[in-house]
Amino acid sequence: MTETHILEEIAELLAASRRPLFITGAGISAASGLPTYRGTGGLYADGVNEEGLPYEEVLSGHMLQARPELTWRELARMACRLAHARANAAHRAIAEVPHAVVLTQNVDGLHLEAGSRKVIEIHGNLRELHCTTCTHTRPAGDWERLPIPPLCPQCGAVLRPGVVLFGEPLPRLAVEWLEEELARGFDLVFSIGTTSLFPYIAEPVALAASAGVPTVEINPERTAVSHLVDYRLRGDAAALLPRIVAGAGARGG
Repeated sequence: MTETHILEEIAELLAASRRPLFITGAGISAASGLPTYRGTGGLYADGVNEEGLPYEEVLSGHMLQARPELTWRELARMACRLAHARANAAHRAIAEVPHAVVLTQNVDGLHLEAGSRKVIEIHGNLRELHCTTCTHTRPAGDWERLPIPPLCPQCGAVLRPGVVLFGEPLPRLAVEWLEEELARGFDLVFSIGTTSLFPYIAEPVALAASAGVPTVEINPERTAVSHLVDYRLRGDAAALLPRIVAGAGARGG
């Protein structure tokens, strides 16, 4: 079957869908100029940063406590890239899908910028900074002007963004929202630009597959859920998703 025929089949499924779920990872933002972390061309394709430290260690809650300047250097570098990024055609295509729910690992806010309304940011976001000691909270503002690490103006403790670092629990409200949406069920599940290594990212795909719900993966490399999906596309999400969504619209979706 040609790619065109596969895209047409997926578009038909999307046109008929009333509860689609889009699971997204760093790969969907690649066309916005944001590098992924794992995989070919990733920031840490070999598992370590330029100093030879595993990025899971650098971007961990433990490292933030022990050496906040090290963690903050990576956070600031990431945030400065995000500040100049804009939603791409893949984000905008998803935003056009009625009733779509987005489960994203990304902290870049590009789904919200594109206009998606139901966005579960399971790893938090970079929009606010919180004191690690007191209750002080403030907008992140201009990351390029922040000292490393930034300190709380009230108590002098280190500030941190509202993102989930390695070794930390997921945000309670986001987890509860995801559980509620999963309990309601989905009739079509997309996995886009993610290696699906985290159980809570792979689980919705596995649940859908076991229930006979159609599943689609868009990712250049094989992932932890590639063997489960009904349709596997290896192309660029920014090129493929607009074609799928446009095809669904042409069918009255």
